[in-house]
Amino acid sequence: YTDLPLHDVSKLNFLNAVYCVGNRGELVDDLVDDRGMNQINNGSGMFYAIPFGDLDKDEVLEPAAGRMIPKIRTMETVNCGVAIPDSFGGNITGSDKIVGMGYVYCRAIAAALFQGKSDNVKFTIFPEIDNSSFIALANETIDVLVGGRIQRKYDFESPPTLKGFHFSTPYYYGNESAKDDVSLYSIATREDDAVFSSFVNCVVIATIHAQENGIHREKSIEMPLVSLFGSELNWALKDAIAYSGSYDEIYSRNFGSYVPYVPGG
Repeated sequence: YTDLPLHDVSKLNFLNAVYCVGNRGELVDDLVDDRGMNQINNGSGMFYAIPFGDLDKDEVLEPAAGRMIPKIRTMETVNCGVAIPDSFGGNITGSDKIVGMGYVYCRAIAAALFQGKSDNVKFTIFPEIDNSSFIALANETIDVLVGGRIQRKYDFESPPTLKGFHFSTPYYYGNESAKDDVSLYSIATREDDAVFSSFVNCVVIATIHAQENGIHREKSIEMPLVSLFGSELNWALKDAIAYSGSYDEIYSRNFGSYVPYVPGG
């Protein structure tokens, strides 16, 4: 559908489909969901951890092909860009709300990559109002970008100088209604390394999975092992949750309390 002659695909509002006809559970009457996502969202179903699949394996796979994970581990630092609003005037280290959530996710990625060393991250801030953060991501000044909204123009049809980007599962939804185009906040990576993008996405999903399964920071050992990224990273999800805790812990840390039934808090 990217070749539709009369439409700019990046401007299509895909949430309108759900707004008009409902989600899969509403369309399929006999759908049985015992994973508890509606208990988390109180019926909204917005936060959903995609199943990891069969992780109960004794053997550990060789690392999947990809250049970013070996590069970052060699440098021993994740370069994390943080998009900040005009009104932000503090230090990201002690920040809260959207900026604070992004800060936590950056350090969770570092913990996942470096066996729990959540301090192995370098932060660079960018204004939210321009595309300087995406330029920095495209030219590899930064490895990941947090704190910004998903922008479909950078996903479906990026300018040639910016290449393309991958957006993780959202970790925060704005307070707009679906018909008004909800703001989705996620972690952006370059789409030229699907393995690294998948790794980053796994960290986001892990926090939601932890909440669904009642796994808080103190119980991080209960997170599954993961073999896809090689033996050195098979504790990645455990290490990420050992730092960040589950999604509700991240939310509470940055907004004061977790309100599951209000999208975005």
